[in-house]
Amino acid sequence: MSSALWITAFLLGLFGIVLIHEAGHYVAARVFGFRVLEYFAGFGPRLWSFRRGEIEYGVKALPVGGYVKIAGMNPLENDVPPGDEDRAYFAKPIWQRAVVILAGPISHFVVAMIVFAGLYATTGLGHPDNMLTGIGQITPRIAGEASPAAAAGLRPGDLIVRIGDIDLPRSDQIGEYLGERAGEPVAFAFERDGERFERTLVPAVDVIDGREVPRIGVVIGLEPVRRGIGEAVALAVGDLGRYTAESVGGIAKVFGPEGVGRMFTLLFTDEQRSEEDPASLIGISRQVGATGEAGGADAVLLVFAYVTLFIGIINLVPLPPLDGGHLALLAIERIRGRAVDLRRVIPVSAAVLVFLVTFVSAAVILDIAKPIPLP
Repeated sequence: MSSALWITAFLLGLFGIVLIHEAGHYVAARVFGFRVLEYFAGFGPRLWSFRRGEIEYGVKALPVGGYVKIAGMNPLENDVPPGDEDRAYFAKPIWQRAVVILAGPISHFVVAMIVFAGLYATTGLGHPDNMLTGIGQITPRIAGEASPAAAAGLRPGDLIVRIGDIDLPRSDQIGEYLGERAGEPVAFAFERDGERFERTLVPAVDVIDGREVPRIGVVIGLEPVRRGIGEAVALAVGDLGRYTAESVGGIAKVFGPEGVGRMFTLLFTDEQRSEEDPASLIGISRQVGATGEAGGADAVLLVFAYVTLFIGIINLVPLPPLDGGHLALLAIERIRGRAVDLRRVIPVSAAVLVFLVTFVSAAVILDIAKPIPLP
């Protein structure tokens, strides 16, 4: 597929995630009997809608998100239908409101885990720890003689699962181990098509850049390992924990003084961007296009899972109007014993929105004027 098609698929996937996020709120609200008024894809002018029962479903003109409207949740709008006062947002127990709010961000974690587990189970791609050292190419001859690997009948794609007393060795460990054993028999264990076999190879001495280097005649590659469903799910859960911790640290860095200062420097100086700098959807899409062309669907799915998880974590930041802000208000209500007047929270919500819009706008400008170098 071309870069443009990968980008299109990625953006459609993200739009789908938004709808799943809102579906999380919607389903939880329906389960607990909240009065749901609307479920729309997009914002702005209404393009098309229909009513089923008491809820209006539809599509709006700007495909930049979606929303579920629950009666009584907007402090500036008296939208609770007469007779439904007991089904309004603030009429429900705190724990039910918390579940309804959490259901949106949690959907991101579920989707990311499904993608991680699916990749582990089908192709083996996932965390780098799941990549085993394998044979990418066989060198037929070394110093005029058949290489040890060729003589032993090794093939590209064979996995090196043991060398000496080292299980699942990394490529650097293999080089270091052989470097100390020129002319000595070395015990190897390999895996081919799920079958393990052993060979004893004597490293041959090759001259590279004037240096004598013990070699067995292979070019090292990395091979992913497909896992069973149970193991794939366990690895995916581990990935969720690992990447959540990394994302929390990344959010604090990007939106903290260091990140804001970096953004200011990039905007107003000749400083060039690096791969670690934050990017808008434009920059991320460029990277997805390049990733898709280089690595195919699996690589794009990995990026999609990371971005999905990251968005879910951002939603949990305890600032209104994010979902985490609503949870923080519920916690305050629980501690105080009375509800927070949301009209007093509006200035905070406005300030957060202004900051986010400004930050994203700056990232868009940089993605156009100073695009991040593609890998």
